Amino acid sequence: MPDTETATAPRTVEGSDGLLLEIDGQIVPNYDATLVPFEEGDVVSGKVVRIDQDEVLVDIGYKSEGVIPMNELSIRKSVDPHDEVELGEEVDALVLTKEDQDGRLVLSKKRARFEKAWRKIEAAAESGEPVEGTVIEVVKGGLIIDLGVRGFLPASLVDIRRVQNLDEFLGTKIECKVIELNRSRNNVVLSRRAVLEEERKEVRQQILDRLQPGMVVEGAISNIVDFGAFVDLDGIDGLIHISELSWSHVNHPSEILSIGDVVPVKVLDIDRDRQRISLGLKQTQEDPWQRVIDTYRIGDELEGKVTKVVTFGAFVEIMDGVEGLVHISELAHHHVENPREIVEPGQDVRVKILEIDSERRRLSLSVKRVEEQLPHIRSAAEAGAAAAAEAGGGQEIGDVPDLGLSEDVFAGPSISGADALRAALPAEEAPVEDAAAPAADEAAADEAGAEEAPAPAAQEAPDAAAAEVPEAEPAPDAVDAEPAADAQDDAEPASPDQDEERPAEE
Repeated sequence: MPDTETATAPRTVEGSDGLLLEIDGQIVPNYDATLVPFEEGDVVSGKVVRIDQDEVLVDIGYKSEGVIPMNELSIRKSVDPHDEVELGEEVDALVLTKEDQDGRLVLSKKRARFEKAWRKIEAAAESGEPVEGTVIEVVKGGLIIDLGVRGFLPASLVDIRRVQNLDEFLGTKIECKVIELNRSRNNVVLSRRAVLEEERKEVRQQILDRLQPGMVVEGAISNIVDFGAFVDLDGIDGLIHISELSWSHVNHPSEILSIGDVVPVKVLDIDRDRQRISLGLKQTQEDPWQRVIDTYRIGDELEGKVTKVVTFGAFVEIMDGVEGLVHISELAHHHVENPREIVEPGQDVRVKILEIDSERRRLSLSVKRVEEQLPHIRSAAEAGAAAAAEAGGGQEIGDVPDLGLSEDVFAGPSISGADALRAALPAEEAPVEDAAAPAADEAAADEAGAEEAPAPAAQEAPDAAAAEVPEAEPAPDAVDAEPAADAQDDAEPASPDQDEERPAEE
């Protein structure tokens, strides 16, 4: 019976990592061991063996090379394959399909990187660690960062201060923190400002500890806004409010400051909890109001420039940073409807100081009280006065029309019972009548002259009673005597009590 040969099982050659087999005493390659098992969606590694204009071939240890189309190389747009990979470079790729209609193994480098990057981004978002990426695009409102995933960095979060030109970041590598993450929308929002603030947090605290209200320090203008200007104090920004920029009125901070200017500022207030510093620029300059107080007195006349005309008057600048108000009633001796009838912005004018209120920092000025006014102002006032006179038919303000009354109406003998009437009047009215007495006496003397008969009574009566004489003496032709008698009868019953009290009140 012939001998039958029995086949021996293949044996792996030691030290060959399973790539060599020993079969019947012969060593042969183990081709099955060179094939890497994978499925669609798996991430595999391979070596770049060829680079074309539209694709890259990668040997991943499969029966054929894998193909990476150009649009699957990178998340960037319109890239050159030679800029993304090099011959012999080891790359990771995601298996899109094991065999397409042309029998090719199709891979994607950007999707493999996306998956790997997304896991890294998720871990960074949880831990708070920054991620690093390259700026690949400048878009409206911010920057696009290549993290393996397209991350969006808003312009307001690029730096601690607003960046005017984002193009300067294009192509640079920057570190950012992940502040928003949405896998379903592939949305990643980043903040470089958070990284910078964390780095400067310790420095900011040191600066806050060193600064004290009242200190004068130097800083560079870092930003200008409508309500003021920000100053960089070597790592922390302070705000100069627009009202603290100058002693004079400022319409916009850009009128006196520019970004980059180095200026001395005074620390006005520090909010250490919120890390905010209030600064003042005008406090480092001479206060012009002190010069006004030291230089001028009430009644002084000086020359200034009209800065603004309003409905109630005009503002005149008498020196840099100091303006006073000329009320509309102080513009001219005649009635002025509109201040522009007399003055216009930008005109020179001489004014007289009526009041200096140092506490409220206000000046009251007058144009009409100046003895030698400037010609153009004087001409305007004269023209206005002529127009007012013409409109009023030649009657000036304060003129009294002729009523055809006799002089005897304003001066007559005293009325009987006047003393009793004076005693009956309340004592509280005395101060008011006292003030009117001199004017009444002068009017009676100027018009007709007081008769000698009432004079002794006026001299004997107290001052308060003397003040009442002109109002209690109607002329005989104009007033009937009977009302005076009635007044006497009405006053007599009350006179005994009030006569006893009158000396004490007086």
